[in-house]
Amino acid sequence: MIRFDVVIIGGGLSGSSTALNLSKKGYSVLIIEKEKFQNYKACAGGMASSMQRFIPFDIEDSIESKIKNVEFRWKAADNVTADLTGESPFWIIKREKLDQSFLDESLNNGVQIMRPLLIEKIIKKYDKWEITCNNKIKYTSEFLVIADGSESKWAEYFDLGPRKPKFANTISLRLKGLGDIPRDSVRFEFGFIKYGFAWAFPLRESLNIGLGTFINNGLLENQVINKQVIRSFGFDDFPQKTITKKLRIWNGFHLINGDKVLAVGDAASLCDPFLAEGIRPSLISSFYAAEFIDQCLSGKVDNLNLYTKKINNIWGESMAWGRRIAQIFYRFPRTGYQLGVKRKTAPKRIAQILSGEMSYKDIAKRVIRRLITRSDT
Repeated sequence: MIRFDVVIIGGGLSGSSTALNLSKKGYSVLIIEKEKFQNYKACAGGMASSMQRFIPFDIEDSIESKIKNVEFRWKAADNVTADLTGESPFWIIKREKLDQSFLDESLNNGVQIMRPLLIEKIIKKYDKWEITCNNKIKYTSEFLVIADGSESKWAEYFDLGPRKPKFANTISLRLKGLGDIPRDSVRFEFGFIKYGFAWAFPLRESLNIGLGTFINNGLLENQVINKQVIRSFGFDDFPQKTITKKLRIWNGFHLINGDKVLAVGDAASLCDPFLAEGIRPSLISSFYAAEFIDQCLSGKVDNLNLYTKKINNIWGESMAWGRRIAQIFYRFPRTGYQLGVKRKTAPKRIAQILSGEMSYKDIAKRVIRRLITRSDT
């Protein structure tokens, strides 16, 4: 029996950042990760630079591009461009680098990791968690963090988040070269993908491309459309090697903590339901997970309920409006593009959402009223 203050299930961004935050507070932490290693992380890599305040080390080596413009297009035409204000408010990072940096910092700070390791059973015994793994070793901890991503089985097991999670279906790939995407720009391509959109985010020498559909469980199997999307970004053909993934998106206000257990990041269904942003909610939830676990371990509070309340307040309220926008925008995409993108101030607002300057709540009521009025005519 090996004892820790906290055991974290999942060694990705959410898990390793939670581990680092807890270790800096002096707690013993174990990460249990089922994968041996991941060379490529299927993620666009967009991150508001304001998130640096949740990262207790320099991530300059992980930043591939600093974005100055956001481009929007409808079926490779009808271009709209928005300038981002401020000093590099939106970054493109290489996720595998960022994740590894968090993990390295955690290990340097005393965190332990077991990988690859599968969990066979988790029970509560004498008010502590007892985790049995396929190495036949049992680990015990005071607190448990669920950070095993969008395909989490443990979030459902502990009844954390929505009982019926909603998913976005995505295809991700990374192509060598930048096509016709400027190094300091990101592009959103609407019109090709039913109930969704495509995106292109530039790294130093390659391009992260994604296709996502966000409502009605839409599929992305039309190779003709996929090839059109790739060509719209300046490449000749759709490659064979892609990663298909289901993203667990925000779907209402739900408890994301239980008795001495909580969920963070994608496992907590925090992914943006409109733009599929996952890095920001991972970092925010990981930071506050460590804060409230610390409060419990130090005797300041006797449960984790304030964690759910905090995340619902600072993230969920905005995502509630983001979901409403997505439901209307992706059902009436052409109207949505005309009223939600081509209006004089709209591109700037989306750019400000990406950079963290505004929330969906700040703009949603006016946008939804316009979309509903237009779709009914």
